[in-house]
Amino acid sequence: MKTLIVHAHPEPKSLNASLKDLAVSTLESAGHEVRVSDLYAMNWKAVVDATDYGPHASTPLKVARDSGRAFDAGDLTADVRAEQEKLLWADVIVFQFPLWWYTMPAILKGWVDRVFTYHFAYGVGEHNDTAYGERFGEGTLAGRKALLSVTVGGPESHYAARGINGPIDDLLFPIHHGILYYPGIEVLPPFVLYGADRMTGADYPDIAKAWEQRLLTLESTEPIAFRPQNFGDYEIPSLRLKEGLEPAGRTGFGLHVRG
Repeated sequence: MKTLIVHAHPEPKSLNASLKDLAVSTLESAGHEVRVSDLYAMNWKAVVDATDYGPHASTPLKVARDSGRAFDAGDLTADVRAEQEKLLWADVIVFQFPLWWYTMPAILKGWVDRVFTYHFAYGVGEHNDTAYGERFGEGTLAGRKALLSVTVGGPESHYAARGINGPIDDLLFPIHHGILYYPGIEVLPPFVLYGADRMTGADYPDIAKAWEQRLLTLESTEPIAFRPQNFGDYEIPSLRLKEGLEPAGRTGFGLHVRG
């Protein structure tokens, strides 16, 4: 198995960095190939601008179209091309980051913005009476799996079904479904550590054991059963879930998970 770890935390001695290092050692010891994109250590450029697309940048800038033109011509910047090549190389992508203001750190969002270009991660496939492009279960990155490993400052009760912050599955849905499943990546249930700000060194052995167990079962873990777009669950072209398919009592984001 080939695993890409995308790590986003500025402190090399942080819990997140320790989990990243443990992932590398655990997977390599099990015979897997591992590559790491440590975004802060790489001084990753987090903002999209015209310099990303060279001669293909228009005036005014049109990010989707221009990124696709640069991708098609092989003219994206070297840092972006390198990350796209890592994604195509990988069987599994592990994202290691803290939940900040209910989402991923800005540097990681900037990695997505710049790397998931038009014609690479989206804007592929035909649009017709039975399909609406290759996305949500199909696409360039189909055949890969992803896992979010997330540290959360608050206690688990704050992120439960009735918790004030909202269910953790809802908070992660834009990443799971909108960023990862959109270009075809299967999404594994997340590894979430709650109360990270209150953890001590004495807590780490149990955390490390649980993390190692998740890592060693990546290949056998069932992905979240998101509904694929073009296989009968949605009306085309409205992309509304067909009547009668919703599980009893389920609403919102949960409608887009089968079972």
